[in-house]
Amino acid sequence: MKPNITLAETITPNGGRMTLVEHDGSFCIRVNGQQLMHSMVATSEILLGTLGCERHATEGLEAKVLIGGLGLGFTLKSVLQATPSQARVHVAELFPEIVDWNRTFMKGLNGDALDDMRVEVLIEDVRAVIARAASDPYDVIALDIDNDTTAMVDNKNNKLYEVGGMREIWRAMAPDGRAAIWSACPDAVIERRLKKVGFKVQAVPAKVSASSKREAYMIYVADKPAR
Repeated sequence: MKPNITLAETITPNGGRMTLVEHDGSFCIRVNGQQLMHSMVATSEILLGTLGCERHATEGLEAKVLIGGLGLGFTLKSVLQATPSQARVHVAELFPEIVDWNRTFMKGLNGDALDDMRVEVLIEDVRAVIARAASDPYDVIALDIDNDTTAMVDNKNNKLYEVGGMREIWRAMAPDGRAAIWSACPDAVIERRLKKVGFKVQAVPAKVSASSKREAYMIYVADKPAR
């Protein structure tokens, strides 16, 4: 049996130990030993990007996309596959270490997506990016931050899912824009708050992996009206 190899580590704002672990060619990011994301179960991360961009995939559209959380790069890769060549894609990642891990240890996974000319990496809290985006809004915002409303990495991320955070997302989006929010489970609170600020919301179940028999995760697709 091949061993788990800890390739790198850093400390989260909550004081947790975040590690990048490799096993037989697959990669996992853990916080205090608990799995946060794994390259073998990335179906929902791919779907997040696909759903987020499906209304802005027409060649010739200058879609502006924000991805909250780089992770293992699967959402970024799917966004690039779903958007036209004129798109601008911002990736907000709080941890510079995760960006470095994608460029080095995981270069052969999805790390090469960071070299796409459409991509700009912002090493900062996605909430700060959203807060200043009203003057130059996004067409698509895809969020996979922490672990929905149960924070594993940074307790301050909970504010993103409060009504005030939803209003910030609304203001950061262009008319006819779309937000896609990943959740580890069905979350009626997220859905209710999105609707409260004006979004038309669809809850889309997502499988853990392509071979899973049932959907365990949920992606909340929130559309802002054209007017």
